[in-house]
Amino acid sequence: MKVLVTGATGFLGRHLALALHKQGHEVTAAGRNDTIGEELRQEGISFLPCHLEDTIRTEQSCAGQDMVFHCGAMSSLWGSYHDFYDSNVTGTRNIVRGCLAHDVQRLIYVSTPSIYFDYTDRTNIRESAPLPRKAANLYAETKRLAELEIDKAFVNEGLPVITLRPRAIFGPGDPAIVPRLIEANRRGKLPLINGGQVVIDLTYIDNLVDALLLCMTAPESVFGRKYNITNGEPVRFIDVLQHLFEQLGEPMRAKRIPYAAAYTVASIMEGVARMTGSVKEPLLTRYSVGLLGKTQTLDISAAREQLGYAPRRTIREGIDLYVDWYKQQ
Repeated sequence: MKVLVTGATGFLGRHLALALHKQGHEVTAAGRNDTIGEELRQEGISFLPCHLEDTIRTEQSCAGQDMVFHCGAMSSLWGSYHDFYDSNVTGTRNIVRGCLAHDVQRLIYVSTPSIYFDYTDRTNIRESAPLPRKAANLYAETKRLAELEIDKAFVNEGLPVITLRPRAIFGPGDPAIVPRLIEANRRGKLPLINGGQVVIDLTYIDNLVDALLLCMTAPESVFGRKYNITNGEPVRFIDVLQHLFEQLGEPMRAKRIPYAAAYTVASIMEGVARMTGSVKEPLLTRYSVGLLGKTQTLDISAAREQLGYAPRRTIREGIDLYVDWYKQQ
């Protein structure tokens, strides 16, 4: 099939584009990073330099495509509302319009479970769970608005769409989660909030790619639905850290800190950053403190039952594979 992948120069999009190419599909990879785009070209994948907020170019990228995987987004703990909105809301609206204008058979949209987060401990969250009145940060707020664009297109225009909400994606090439932990540990500034006893969900990259590929052949009865995606094995944060640094052969230099104290420090750091107009992400943000200090796990039974999703790599296997890749770098 002819398939468009947005955000294809990012972590998830790149893995997905390569997997689709390996299956024999004719893949167009749309993204911002020309260097990674050239690497995809060398793999035999067509590369389209594209900014999602560029309405004409983004809509036109959907022409001639059978399916579109919309992975592109501004995913960050810090930034301006304008930048988040342009990428996540305007970009999604442009993709929706492109799919409708060019009769795309199916749109698979990658959202986020960050929209559930409300700074409380929550377990086994289902897709139907009520969302908090106020989003946890700008990323969650704009991804929530993007889902509304998807919902309107499905209800009002009949756009065939499936939405996935993957939690904390990691694996070889991960530019965010594991590298942050390694760097903070080496600086002796790895925050261990409340002893790292919180329970979290992670998603190994290959498992998420499997879930996305399943959406290509899922029955039409799932159109308009949303699916949580994780490894399906909630784990204590401290256990993840201990296994990671054991495999790396590095001592863990965590700083134990109570949740309330960490949240207060993060609030001050955010305030200083805003007052000074800094574009650099503070060392701690309230959202990052919440992620490290509050339990949040997802119910993935709907994805298992309706998409046939079955995670094939465990978290421990995923960490081991990441460490092998990391050492080779």
